[in-house]
Amino acid sequence: MNKDGTPVVETIALTKVFKDFWRRDRVTAVCDLDLRVEPGEVFGLLGPNGSGKTTTIKIILGLLYATRGRALVFGRLPTDVSVKNRIGYLPEESYLYRFLNARETLDYYARLFQYPRRERSRRIDMLLDMVGLAAVARRRVGEYSKGMARRIGLAQALINDPDLLILDEPTTGLDPLGTRRIKDLITDELRRRGKTVLLCSHLLGDVEDVCDRVAILYGGQRRALGDIQGLLSRTELTQITSEKLGPGTVERVRDLIRRLENKDLLEVAAPSDKLETFFMRIVREAQEARIATSGVAEGTGVAEFLRRDQQDQEGEILIKDLVSAGQQAEPDGAAPTSAPAAAEEADAGVIDELVVASGADDRSQAEHKAAEPAPAPVEPEADRAVIDELVDVPDKEDDRSA
Repeated sequence: MNKDGTPVVETIALTKVFKDFWRRDRVTAVCDLDLRVEPGEVFGLLGPNGSGKTTTIKIILGLLYATRGRALVFGRLPTDVSVKNRIGYLPEESYLYRFLNARETLDYYARLFQYPRRERSRRIDMLLDMVGLAAVARRRVGEYSKGMARRIGLAQALINDPDLLILDEPTTGLDPLGTRRIKDLITDELRRRGKTVLLCSHLLGDVEDVCDRVAILYGGQRRALGDIQGLLSRTELTQITSEKLGPGTVERVRDLIRRLENKDLLEVAAPSDKLETFFMRIVREAQEARIATSGVAEGTGVAEFLRRDQQDQEGEILIKDLVSAGQQAEPDGAAPTSAPAAAEEADAGVIDELVVASGADDRSQAEHKAAEPAPAPVEPEADRAVIDELVDVPDKEDDRSA
């Protein structure tokens, strides 16, 4: 933890532009992003798909280089090796070695931090118990379900007891018990020990439960930033909390609660939106402002062909085919004919065209040959003598018989 008050993570006008093969700007994933994550806080990074969250995380980890601006981790550049030992990272997909079991997997990552054997064994036992995989620690990771893979992925992110823990979709694939365990870990253990957590998730309820502050990105730009209560508070409304009232009292008149029910007002405060409602409003405002984004756009609802029965679709296709065939076969002003007859006429026309074209080709070839002079016959003298001998033989035999 930074005792001098230096932010754990800071981005200053951070911009990342991906280029195509010809080095031309293709996608602006992050644009002039300013963030500041303080020591000991749980910070949520939110946004729809393609809003720049993962790109920002990769720059913070030193896996990508910024096009403009800069990112600092513990006051140093992300490429500084000295900060790597202080970071734990759980990616969105658990890229683990399928043929290692859970214990071997954790031992491998612990060796990267050069822990001695006794310390590695101690931490591995504690982490396997914490994530609930102690009973299946000898099974290969490739045989784990997605939820189990997320659990072992969380364990490897904590193997070095990091000061900064970056979690990308940590509860994806987990059952409610596993989700609750991770949220308790963040709120009860990590926050209590002064750890800093950067959480990226689409499950807004989880973010609302554990985060101190959140930033919402859209199109690579920051659209909202602040603490949860401040962002979700609806200051234009007033909420009155009282003891249970009769069903007709609230509807009739709210300003006469004490006199009608003889109850005391317990709380008067500004009500709060759910984080999901606030998130959707921010995204909707960005879409209405036509903010450019490389991510997904708002859908237009279910496709029409998915909302109809198969028989209706087949009937419409048959009708369209028949109408199309009739329009192609009928000349302008001609009387309408049936679809089969029109198809037969169209086929006959095609055959006639082919026959006429073939006859024209034959005639042209014959005319061409007739125009050429016929070559003079050449009869070799040797062949002519042989023929004369063959012709004379039968005549002599006839004379003898006579």
